[in-house]
Amino acid sequence: MSRNISTPGAYVRRVAMIAALGVAVACTPITRNHGFIPLPEDLSALTIGVDTRDSVIAAVGPATSGGVLGENTLYYVASKFEHFGPFEPTEVDRQVVAMSFNAGGTLSNVERFTLQDGRVVTLSRRVTDDGIADVTVISQLLGSFGQINAGQFLGESGSSTDGI
Repeated sequence: MSRNISTPGAYVRRVAMIAALGVAVACTPITRNHGFIPLPEDLSALTIGVDTRDSVIAAVGPATSGGVLGENTLYYVASKFEHFGPFEPTEVDRQVVAMSFNAGGTLSNVERFTLQDGRVVTLSRRVTDDGIADVTVISQLLGSFGQINAGQFLGESGSSTDGI
């Protein structure tokens, strides 16, 4: 007893299986890694009070960015983003290693931060305040609705007792 694969039902099942496989593959999360942080072994090889900025860079590699307020800090930042289907990517992990240097140029502190330690910091705000606190155009129009005087609107004087 052999089965005939060319029946319409078999064709529909085959198309449904291919479509289901396509949907499953399309919804697989895509992971992207950005940045670089030194390995824990490399960090443990650094000596606080002895290593300089140049020796740190030679040992662990160039930093992602330097200090915002001068040359006293190096930052190594690594982030992991997941993109799932049609949704926008979300950051699922962030590691920051901050290395501080004293006035003499030697390493004074090594700190590690994660996404859970972070907070949003606005470095530059480029939004102009319009002075209107959460008031929409419609609420402005409806708010002035009872304050309209027809005489002022038509250009007539507001007082009818002139000349009496």
